[in-house]
Amino acid sequence: MKNIILAAAALAALTACTNGKSNHDPLADTGRTERTERLLQNLRQLGDSAVYLVGHHDDTVYGIGWEADYTADSTVHQRSDIRSVCGDFPALLSFDLGHLELGDAQNLDGVPFSRIRQEIIAHFDHGGLTTLSWHLNNPLTGGTSWIEEETSPQPSPAGRQEGAMPAILADGPTHDLFITWLDRVADFLNSLETPYGVRVPVLFRPWHEHTGSWFWWGADHCTPEQYKALWQLTVSRLRERGVVNALYAYSPGTEPDGNAEKYLERYPGDDIIDLMGLDCYYKATPQPSPAETDGGRLERTEWTSLEKNIAMVCRVAKEHDKAAALTETGFEGLPSTDWWTATLAPVLERHPVSYVLVWRNARERPTHFFAPYPGQQSASDFVRFYNDPHTLFLRDLNGLYQ
Repeated sequence: MKNIILAAAALAALTACTNGKSNHDPLADTGRTERTERLLQNLRQLGDSAVYLVGHHDDTVYGIGWEADYTADSTVHQRSDIRSVCGDFPALLSFDLGHLELGDAQNLDGVPFSRIRQEIIAHFDHGGLTTLSWHLNNPLTGGTSWIEEETSPQPSPAGRQEGAMPAILADGPTHDLFITWLDRVADFLNSLETPYGVRVPVLFRPWHEHTGSWFWWGADHCTPEQYKALWQLTVSRLRERGVVNALYAYSPGTEPDGNAEKYLERYPGDDIIDLMGLDCYYKATPQPSPAETDGGRLERTEWTSLEKNIAMVCRVAKEHDKAAALTETGFEGLPSTDWWTATLAPVLERHPVSYVLVWRNARERPTHFFAPYPGQQSASDFVRFYNDPHTLFLRDLNGLYQ
């Protein structure tokens, strides 16, 4: 049934599959590879269809109770909590480049960058898409991405904190250091090439959730002009370094509260951004309900923040001729047995997006997971979500790059 929906509703987006075994990967007029441009066109058209890609962060490298053997090539793209539940991989994988800027061999979650590269190429060979976030360290303080009280700069007289952002822009004291960090990202993106000579297209999503203030690039730590300049510096440097296989995603949090003007306040421009997204996590607290035998229920009203924001994002993306996505979401610990079909799916049916991504299943934090695993209480509901004709997993893909 899903393949019929795919063929009828998304034919323009996902055309006939090709084996991709060609080293002919010419550049389009934009300076990016033709495969990358076709991917962008297909992501836009997915938003007009009735289907969307389903993604999971770090899906193939670890999960609840397991971690891949990073020394063995035979374990690449072989295991996944989602696959263990529904028999298929996500259509979209996600990985993080944090600590790449430091020259480390592993990212901030302990996954070797060499393995991330292998997983991206393997997923591409199977027809899937990868998105990359970047929780980079603070180039001024040496701290993490997250503003910590002991390293947070002091507010300026105007009330805005003066920190890393002005320091990394032109003529700032850490500008040269930051350029070396961007160059390391460029080198990694340029290394995403198959053995048959094809640059693997990826969706790069740095500087996310900037409408909040928990990251050093957040709203309280820079002006809108500085944030836009950061994006311009990032993309221009990557292009200078020959990156021709990246699309760029803009993904604020829910702070705009459905207001398009606030959403676009720090938007760096249509010439830079390819996809407009939203990061919105589901949170619910038990509420007393004497009518229910368990003595409580999960209050779903907090999900209204997604409704108003994703509706606005889809509308604005259409106005700017961009793809739209729910770039991060999830319900930590999945305490609801039917969250997938009763909460997430209905919203996405009302507000079509190109993809939805849930966050990671942390092997080092047993309660920090956002996708089901075998035996988890929402696993059977996830199978129903998998069988929903609107959701696309890896086996459903039929030519994202054609």
